[in-house]
Amino acid sequence: MELASLQDLYVSELKDLYNAEHQILKALPKMAKAASSSDLQKAFQMHLEQTQGHVERLEQIFDKLGVSPKGKTCKGMEGVIAEGKEMMEEDAEPEVMDAGLISAAQRVEHYEMAGYGAVRTYAKLLGDESAARLLQKTLDEEGETNKKLTHLAESQINAAAMQ
Repeated sequence: MELASLQDLYVSELKDLYNAEHQILKALPKMAKAASSSDLQKAFQMHLEQTQGHVERLEQIFDKLGVSPKGKTCKGMEGVIAEGKEMMEEDAEPEVMDAGLISAAQRVEHYEMAGYGAVRTYAKLLGDESAARLLQKTLDEEGETNKKLTHLAESQINAAAMQ
C-alpha cells in the first residue's frame, strides 16, 4: 500500500490495529488459563470482552470509510505476544507466573495505547470526529485496563511472587 497521504497512513494504521486486536483475542484466553489468581483470570476475561468491542468499533470506522479492515499483519503485536507466550512456557511458580503475565499484558496495553493515540489524532486532523470519539473510547479502555493490571500487581500479585 502506498502511503501518499495522511488518509493512507490512517487506513494503514487502522488495519494494523485491527489485526493486533484479533491477535489479542486469540492470546487472552491462553493468558487467563495460565493465570492462577482468580482476580487476574477475571481481568483477562473482562479485557477479552472489551477487545471484542474494540474490534466492533474498528469495523464501524472501516464501514464508514468503505475500506476492508483486512490485509495487514501487525508485526509489533506478533512480537509482543510471542514474548508473552515465552513467559507462559517458563517453569515458574504460580504467583511468579501471574506477575509475569501482568508484565506481558501491560506491554500489550502500552503498544495498543500508542497505536490508538496516533490514529485518534489522525482522525481528528482528517475531520472524522465520530471516528475520533470511537478511537478515544478504546484508548480510554486500554488505559483503564492498564491501571487495573497495575493495581492488581501492586496490591497482591507482586507481593505473592516475592514469597
